[in-house]
Amino acid sequence: MAFASNKSVNDAITPISADRRAFGFQDHASLWFSLGVGLLVMQVGAYLMPALGTREALIAIVAGSLLGAFLLGSVAKLGADSGLASAGLMHAVYGRRFAMLPIVLNIVQLIGWGSFELVVMRDASVAITGASASWAPWIATLFWGAIVALLISGSMVTLVRKLIARFALPLVVLSLLWLSWQFLSMANAQGLAALWNRPGEGGMGVLSALDLVIAMPISWLPLVADYARHGRDGKSALRGTWLGYALANMWCYGLGVLVVLTLPSANLVNALLLAQGGLIALSLILIDEVDNAYGDAYSGAVSSHSLRPNKSIRFWGFIITAACTACALVLPMHALEPFLLMLSSVFVPLFGVILGRLAFGANTVQLLAGARAVHVGPLLIWLSGIAVYHGAPMLTPVVGFQTGSALPALAFSFALAYLSRGKA
Repeated sequence: MAFASNKSVNDAITPISADRRAFGFQDHASLWFSLGVGLLVMQVGAYLMPALGTREALIAIVAGSLLGAFLLGSVAKLGADSGLASAGLMHAVYGRRFAMLPIVLNIVQLIGWGSFELVVMRDASVAITGASASWAPWIATLFWGAIVALLISGSMVTLVRKLIARFALPLVVLSLLWLSWQFLSMANAQGLAALWNRPGEGGMGVLSALDLVIAMPISWLPLVADYARHGRDGKSALRGTWLGYALANMWCYGLGVLVVLTLPSANLVNALLLAQGGLIALSLILIDEVDNAYGDAYSGAVSSHSLRPNKSIRFWGFIITAACTACALVLPMHALEPFLLMLSSVFVPLFGVILGRLAFGANTVQLLAGARAVHVGPLLIWLSGIAVYHGAPMLTPVVGFQTGSALPALAFSFALAYLSRGKA
């Protein structure tokens, strides 16, 4: 069982044994394609329009998905090569004491994003069922929270290899194919050439759009090693994660753009329901959305266990799920979205430093064994990277175009961390 944990051992910062490494290329690809599909991704894709022209939007979607998924796959390779969870990677790079800060921040953002996923599922459920009672959102939230708790009680490895790969993935692919066919037919009826050549209204440059597309795969960076550590080798983890997530991200962002082009609506869920067979397709995608909330809860549990190993990962999974459900019930999650995005921004330079220090053959397990309380160098680079993330857009008037935030911060932190390897 993937959730079994010896209370005397901190499983999150102990390399996983070879006999527990079951994931191959297909498992990584299936998992990350499934995690990459979601109503939230489609909604973000719709945000690209009408600021960008259709061709500009697709360029940003393809380039951002390939780059963002490659970063995700690179961290997956670190996890598979070392057998360490994300918390273990943070300990190796930032020091055993200081690593607690980014781990706590990660737990906070995972509870936030897990709550947001429950809200997305709740709203979609209410729209699909047409329920109008005031208590309907509460029932829907509690229902989906209970489903996540049920999944948390089982084995993560079994969930990925049997439930997702064999059942959920084929159904969600069929749903995406059906919705794509329906909205492409609408686009053809409206004049495909005109929609393809539709210009943007301005307000967003391609680099800013690239930032928006990269945001989704980057949001998974603090989680990916928690799953990839179960991989049999680093190369298959890199290729499977990269391919699976890139395809899902491109497909869902592209579908979001297609929906808003052909059937403009303030509510993407309602627009999907208007498509022929949209109710069935949307219901299947909604069911697949559960694994996103599960992913947040499971990784939050692994990170919590790294701080308090006297409690099992399963125990922390129930606590994180309960916290997500409670937040979804009482907090205005849509109003908190900017805060969650701001909190996520700290993880771009955080993992830029981790990649710069651990990629290209570094012995992560050895570095972890010799880790001090605080590694000042990586700490300063991380803080500088956060400043670059928030300061880069201010360069727009100087350079004459929108620079974005994620790419400058990532490049800065990665380069500085790589060039200072071997130093404190």
